[in-house]
Amino acid sequence: MRRLALIAAALLVTSIAGGCAINIEEAKYEIVSKTGSFEVRDYSPHIVAETVVDGTLEDAGNKAFSMLFKYISGENRSHVKIAMTAPVSQEPTPEKIKMTSPVGQQRVEGGWAISFTMPASYTMETLPTPEDPRVKLRQIPACRMAAVRYSGVWSEKRYVQYKKELESWIEEKGFRILGEPVWARYNPPFTPWFLRRNEILIQVSTETK
Repeated sequence: MRRLALIAAALLVTSIAGGCAINIEEAKYEIVSKTGSFEVRDYSPHIVAETVVDGTLEDAGNKAFSMLFKYISGENRSHVKIAMTAPVSQEPTPEKIKMTSPVGQQRVEGGWAISFTMPASYTMETLPTPEDPRVKLRQIPACRMAAVRYSGVWSEKRYVQYKKELESWIEEKGFRILGEPVWARYNPPFTPWFLRRNEILIQVSTETK
């Protein structure tokens, strides 16, 4: 709970500075097609800061958030000066990186991979190196994702429900699944459950044989 409170407090500061509405950069994508709450999206290449933790679906995020949030808050090594116009400080050590969305969670061998999307202004060469060796930077290539959007609480029950709905929609459309489901969350913990934006995303190929 203390970890979630830390993130909530930071995002609350962001919302106040932005004039009540939280203004967080999102991973960039173009909508290819849409059917109700289901979409096919083409995502641009982007970078994530990622860590792998064990535990249940609902507990894993709590474990990982602290490590990732510390990285973007300054627990990193910077070897270059950043211009004042960039969303970071100009000092060579340490930098702060703006919060972005969504927070991604994906099942991997040995646990859950939790990730923060990095601002598009950065490259692998310009991002500061994490101080915590458990936090890794990873380049995600351009990809096509099927997505379903829903609101509500962050629970395994709802995750499983919407994952099954998305998989059924993908099968109905004749798409081919290329990757594991990703659970994406766009809001801080203090957001009322009915206002939250949650998504399940699965990489797909929509090409027909």
